[in-house]
Amino acid sequence: MASSSTDMTLCHLQPGEVGLATLRQIYQGNVRIELADSAREKVLASQQTVQRIVEQGRVVYGINTGFGKLAQTSIPAQRLAELQRNLVLSHSVGIGEDLPDNVVRLVMATKVLSLSRGHSGIRMEVIEALITLFNAGVMPCIPQKGSVGASGDLAPLAHLSLMLIGEGEVRVNGEKVSAVAGLASVGLEPFILGPKEGLALLNGTQVSTSLALRGLFEGERVFAAGLVAGAMSLEAIKGSVKPLDPRIHAARGQEGQIAVAAAVASLLEGSDIVTSHAHCGRVQDPYSIRCVPQVMGACLDNLKHSARILQIEANAASDNPLVFAENGDVISGGNFHAEPVAFAADIIALAVAEIGAISERRIALLLDTGLSGLPAFLVNDGGVNSGFMIAQVTAAALASENKSLAHPGSVDSLPTSANQEDHVSMATYAARRLGDMCFNTAVIVGIEAMAAAQGIDFNRPLQSSAIMEAELRTLREKVAFLERDRLMAPDVENMRLWASRENWPAPIQSLLPSFL
Repeated sequence: MASSSTDMTLCHLQPGEVGLATLRQIYQGNVRIELADSAREKVLASQQTVQRIVEQGRVVYGINTGFGKLAQTSIPAQRLAELQRNLVLSHSVGIGEDLPDNVVRLVMATKVLSLSRGHSGIRMEVIEALITLFNAGVMPCIPQKGSVGASGDLAPLAHLSLMLIGEGEVRVNGEKVSAVAGLASVGLEPFILGPKEGLALLNGTQVSTSLALRGLFEGERVFAAGLVAGAMSLEAIKGSVKPLDPRIHAARGQEGQIAVAAAVASLLEGSDIVTSHAHCGRVQDPYSIRCVPQVMGACLDNLKHSARILQIEANAASDNPLVFAENGDVISGGNFHAEPVAFAADIIALAVAEIGAISERRIALLLDTGLSGLPAFLVNDGGVNSGFMIAQVTAAALASENKSLAHPGSVDSLPTSANQEDHVSMATYAARRLGDMCFNTAVIVGIEAMAAAQGIDFNRPLQSSAIMEAELRTLREKVAFLERDRLMAPDVENMRLWASRENWPAPIQSLLPSFL
């Protein structure tokens, strides 16, 4: 049985104008979508343009021709339905684990947005079917691998399209059933696709864009966690707050740097730990503490830039050819080429890798008694107890893995389709690998926060600021102070979840691009 819509948030989709906050809601789930009525007239006009071309016997690529290298092959009208069905079946060659439902929701919603721009020549009934299936929680099974990010995300979008023609499998409330059963659960029958409809469904950047949006949203979380953990580490080692002085950052002028310095200063406002060593003569902390505004500010700027690109792409008409109903033109171009998405994903990867890299260095600092002034490896009775020694090794392993994963996907390309498609973006991989990178960085930052909390507890009874003490209480609900060695894997997982959470203190939350 399809899922109930009770208590779901309704997201209104105005093609071309959907913001990051709405896309984030769709990613998080428990939402229904509805399409703006104003889109229907454009969709109808576009579909009627395609129908007139067929009726007039005009030969137009994607409507009554073969595809790719076979574009010169004209297809008779009586075989156009067969052409579209064969297109979907032949392109359904994805492999690997299925995309998770949160990504599939974004794929379906952004495909609805793209088709509803009125340039795809598709029937309104097909778009409405996607909306109905989305709202009922019927998710197509889309394998993760098999797209090079040009000519659209062909293989994964073909697997989405299989659902509409009654082929393949879908998930309903997490359970795999046949596509026919999934359609029947919402009162639909398999579609016979009309001219251009299969191509419109398969072309587009919706899978790579949705994976990149996941990377953005998860990247924001680890960015926020990294700032909180960094502030905790500064408190643990009784570091200097002078590098947060706004005059330093105004003198440089980098927006992200200025914003991060102000946010971290707000986190620490009112801290007794800060005032306890105001005249200690400490001049300079290691870069991983002192340069948080410079490093994390640059990461923030990169996240904001990528967010702007991905918001545009989520609203884009990115199939091919595009129909312009006002004068009947059908124009072949290359909006399916996902180079903007690939660059955005690569930029997010750089930010996520750096958030983890600087965090791992602060963990090492905390554990080094010569630098931190804290007990070696943050544990009493060292020698018998190893404390945080190997937790730092895990962080180092993941930070190193992220360095390899951060290699840009956009610089790679292999020709396909007999060299017709001779330069591709590799955006789908570039975006997909962000999931692993964000997972790794959440672990690293979580370990740092756990270690920093340990250091702060060694400095008791001194108190941090009200904001930071609230964060420390939340953290201590997940992990206890490390009195002596214990099984730490559950603590590391709990702290990964802490670093992957949605809500953060207001000074940090206000920085995140999808909330701006």
